[in-house]
Formats: sequence, C-alpha cells, structure tokens
Amino acid sequence: MSHHPPIPETFHRHLKRFGIGSILLIAAFATTLAALVRYALNDDLFSYILLIPFVSAFLVSCRRQDLEFVHSRAPGVPLVLAAISLLLLVLSFRHSGTAVEGVDVGILSLRTLAFVAGWVALAVWTLGGRLMSGLVFPAAFLVFMAPIPPELVELIEKWLQHASAEVTSWLFPLVDVPNFRTGLSFQLPNISIMVAPECSGIRSTLVLFITSLVAGQLLLERPWQRAVLTLLVIPLGILRNAFRIVTLGWLCTHYGPDMIHSAIHHRGGPVFFAISLLPLFALLLVFRKLGNRSKPLEEKTAETPGVPPQD
Repeated sequence: MSHHPPIPETFHRHLKRFGIGSILLIAAFATTLAALVRYALNDDLFSYILLIPFVSAFLVSCRRQDLEFVHSRAPGVPLVLAAISLLLLVLSFRHSGTAVEGVDVGILSLRTLAFVAGWVALAVWTLGGRLMSGLVFPAAFLVFMAPIPPELVELIEKWLQHASAEVTSWLFPLVDVPNFRTGLSFQLPNISIMVAPECSGIRSTLVLFITSLVAGQLLLERPWQRAVLTLLVIPLGILRNAFRIVTLGWLCTHYGPDMIHSAIHHRGGPVFFAISLLPLFALLLVFRKLGNRSKPLEEKTAETPGVPPQD
C-alpha cells in the first residue's frame, strides 16, 4: 500500500482559499448545476455526466504522489479562463436553441462550460500554476460535464447512420446475404431493414470514446499511443453497429423475419458493446507490452557511464 507524502503546512492556506472559492462558485451556479443533474438523470445519452466529476477526482488522486505542492503564479492564465467563463455566460443569455423536455440544452451546455472554465480559473489562481500543470488532463476532462447540443447530436447521429449503412453494405456479401440497398434501407429476401437513428450507436460510441481517453491517460505513457487508442474508437463504433445490423439481417434471412423482434435486437446492445471492447483492450495490451520492453533498455542506457540516453 503506497503512502502519499503529506501536504506542506504552508500550502494549506491555498487549499482553504480554493475550498471557499469553490463553495461560492457552486452556489453561484447552483441553478445550472441542479438543472444539469436533473437533465442527466432523465436522458439516457448523457447519463454519464454524473460520473465525470468523480472520474476527474479519481484521476487527481492517481497523480497525487507526483504533484508539487508549491504555489507559483501563472500570469494571465486565470484571467484568460475567467474571461472565457464570462463570455460563455454572456453567450448563454443570447442563445436560443432547441428545447428538450422543456430544457434548452444549448444554454445548459454553455453555462456548464462557463462553470468549468471558472472553476479551473479559480484552481490556477489559488493553487498555482505548478500544481495545476500536473492536473491538466483531469481539469480538461470536466468539459464532458456539458451536454452536447441537440443540433450537434443530430449531425453526429446522421453521420454514424450513413457510415454504419456503408460498412453494412460491405459486410452483407461476406456472409452471403442477398440485399438491395436504398440509402439507409436494405431489402433482404424476406424483410426490409433500416438503419434508424436509434441504431447509430452514438451513446455507446461516446461512452467508449470517454473510456478510451481515461484508459490511455492511466495506462499509456506515450501521447501517440493515447491518440491511436482514442481515434480507433470511431471506426470501431461504426464497425460494431454494422456487425450488429448484419447479424440481425443474417438471422432474419436464415431463421425468419420474426428475429427482428428478438432479444438480440432490442436488448443486444450491451453484448455488442462488450465485443467492441475486445480489440480496444487488445491494442491497449500491445501498447503496454511495447512500453514495458522499452523501459529496461532506456534505464540501462541511462545507467551506463559515458553513454548518453537515447531518444
């Protein structure tokens, strides 16, 4: 069991200022945060929002041992972040967008981002630039607290629909299922199926995207490996959707059109989501092994007298 070094007494007053400032900021945004909680509880797509602050806090605790509890000024950074927060607030009062169940998600998103920017500005101002430089990712991760506006959700859904339909048209011949495609619809021998918005997989793709960011940050050291892991999520999500559609089409063709009402269609999402995790975890293991192999070589080179470390 690892023990974290104690926080220096001289730093306690900075933590106290940060705590008091956080309470005041939360009180100022209480209406927005309450609306955000209610919205997340009633919307399946954004239910993950409630976990974001806790994941961010966990990421901070993981870096606790490497943090430097020394207050240092970061000239201009708190001011810029505070200005961004103020600008987002002003934009929220001028915004008029699509309301979902009585909630203007655009306004809620802008005000949530304003809160996040203001809170990070407070953290940099009270805790100092040196400490916060080690917490850039946990602070930036809080951006996912803001729900995506409906207009952007619709665009993403449409793109995922068409991309999934395209990949589906490539896979049907591989499993010997005759089909005739018209846009998002596929005419099979005994049934016609369509890639509906509900089949876009936006929720699972978004969750997988966020998960890959956290996994890469915790388990991978090289930025390019983290980038590859995260970017893989998009084609993986599309392939998962296409595989699910092709599986359903194959079952309908070989076992009857009633398979469209089966559990694999209505409740099979988690199964296909779990399957899509396999290549992601496989890539993660490969990257981890590559990292572990390179470490001993780098350490040995660094310890050899007269031999400079290699890049």
